[in-house]
Amino acid sequence: MRKLILFICFFSVSLVLRAANISPVKPRILVFSKTQGFRHSAIAAGKAAIMKLGKENGFLVDTTENSAYFSNEVLKKYAAVVFLSTTGDVFNPAQKASFEKYIHSGRGFVGVHAATDTEYNWPWYGKLVGAYFVSHPQQQMATLNVIDRTHISTKHLPAVWTRKDEWYNFKDIHKDLKVLITIDEKSYTGGINGDLHPMAWYHTYDGGRSWYTELGHTEESYTDPNYLKHLLGGIQYAIGHK
Repeated sequence: MRKLILFICFFSVSLVLRAANISPVKPRILVFSKTQGFRHSAIAAGKAAIMKLGKENGFLVDTTENSAYFSNEVLKKYAAVVFLSTTGDVFNPAQKASFEKYIHSGRGFVGVHAATDTEYNWPWYGKLVGAYFVSHPQQQMATLNVIDRTHISTKHLPAVWTRKDEWYNFKDIHKDLKVLITIDEKSYTGGINGDLHPMAWYHTYDGGRSWYTELGHTEESYTDPNYLKHLLGGIQYAIGHK
């Protein structure tokens, strides 16, 4: 009888340990979409799409437009923060300091579309996101060149990708960016950045990981399988997946 009880206890402990191994703690990300300037109609679709990506790919998603989330206590819960078409000046000095500390601790940042139209007077942020928006022509079809197809966010894409979106021109482009996608300015009207006009990139900055895609102005982007996989790869990179 004693042997039977010991066997049952051992078997029960084994099941608990096995369950613990099967169910690791999921990383959590914060999607931030506060706007103090232009507000993109695709933000709602973007939030829904990212929450769906999280459910399908093993990460938890919180969403907010409250800058108070950018405190040391709150940010420590998140493996990465996504700036989903934020615009304008969205932080006070204490919140900026907390976000800088968060990135310095080795966490991740994802910028989507108008994340480059944010915090123009904060040089640290400009270097983190990689560039600042300066202008755009009307929405139109254009040809994208996927110049790095080894990254988790681009390895599924064709070398030449044609799609419709709102195409940003940039200023203050950070020199250390690892460019993933460029746009062919001969394929549309209104580009001003020349032959190397970046559209998506990544880099390490101040201890953390940063990934940005210019794509995502249109609501249709968030039902496009190629774009969604591109965005998913950026989030996974920021979380720390290779």
